[in-house]
Amino acid sequence: MKLKEKRAAELAAARTVVDAAKAAARDLTADENTTIEEHLAEADRVKGLIDEQDRGTDLMRRLEGMAPESDAGTPGAKDTGDEPAAKSLGDHFVKHAHDRMVELKGYSGASAAAPEFVKTNTDTHVIGDWADGAPVLTDVDRTIVRDYREPLVVADLLGTGTISGNAISYFVEGALEGEFKNVAEAANKPQLHVKNPTSEVDALKKMAGFIDLSDEFVEDVPFLVTEINNRLLYELRAHEQRQLLHGNGTGSNIKGIFNRGIQTHAAADTAETAQADAIFQAGTKITTATGMSADGIVINPLDYQRFRLGKDGNGQYMGGGYFGGAYGNGGIMQTPPLWGLRTVVTPAVEQGTVLVGAFRQSATVYRKGGVRVESTNSDRDKFTSNIVTIRAEQRIALAVRQPLGFVKVDIAGDASGEA
Repeated sequence: MKLKEKRAAELAAARTVVDAAKAAARDLTADENTTIEEHLAEADRVKGLIDEQDRGTDLMRRLEGMAPESDAGTPGAKDTGDEPAAKSLGDHFVKHAHDRMVELKGYSGASAAAPEFVKTNTDTHVIGDWADGAPVLTDVDRTIVRDYREPLVVADLLGTGTISGNAISYFVEGALEGEFKNVAEAANKPQLHVKNPTSEVDALKKMAGFIDLSDEFVEDVPFLVTEINNRLLYELRAHEQRQLLHGNGTGSNIKGIFNRGIQTHAAADTAETAQADAIFQAGTKITTATGMSADGIVINPLDYQRFRLGKDGNGQYMGGGYFGGAYGNGGIMQTPPLWGLRTVVTPAVEQGTVLVGAFRQSATVYRKGGVRVESTNSDRDKFTSNIVTIRAEQRIALAVRQPLGFVKVDIAGDASGEA
């Protein structure tokens, strides 16, 4: 779903709740107020992504129109004019570096690079139509077996920011102590303060990898785009997700959320209802410790399957059947959320563990620049083998200001994963 369509859907959902209350000539309930606030908050978040996307597109177009005159004689340089902005990382790379790569075929030590690509994390990497004059080759899928790919959405739950230096310094906040009270005239007032604030510094960490292609494939522009988008960028995001959750903080590793001294909670037993209760209780634990509300859940596919296939005493699916929506409602709902929170289903968390958090308020992913892609044939003996190496890398840092805004829930899941 496109960003504008997603925002319209969130607003429509909020209006539906209001219209229902109006039709019944009653006031909104507390739950309805919460639901409306969540839809409006999500609509505002998506609006921010839309604005940032438009801003990036405008900046790229302005920059392309300000290229220095000295570039005119540079191999591979071309006048972009009013050429539309690249839709994906692969498009961006071939737009700026493909001509240079073709021209340098046969030269030892040759390399080509494109400027850093900055794009929102909602980029779907859709490959658009190519203009007349693109290489015309027979389309053949050169990959026999494609590996299983996990969904990449954990970073979307977190706050986002940019950084100009090499590290971010901040205070980690503990529990809030003290409270407001009624006081007499001229009497001492009660103090509110965060318990044991500690200074923390998180440095930028580089994530990088490369693939090799024969230089014949380099001439096939659509193939080059898909290799960058479907392989390099995907694997980069997969690694990023694992680091954000489990990084141990040593050496060049990010210190992930699970290693930040977060809260813990355990289900009373292995019954499905006890596990569901534990997840809800984790959200309450966040609220009582920080005053914030949980806004997301990260869960293993086998654990999610257990909840998704759960049935009531009449054999009805609690999460909605295979032809209908959520329990007791019509419509169609894919991957219905647990307890109304955004639910990320990913094997990046182990079975039996669920991460509940106030993600957006408690942690921020800082990115310096964007994803950088470069290519060369000078890596070892690649020149004599007609091999081109394409490398992608990025630099990010994770700041967790509120470790108490996360809870690691042990639900002691069924090891078989069967419902």
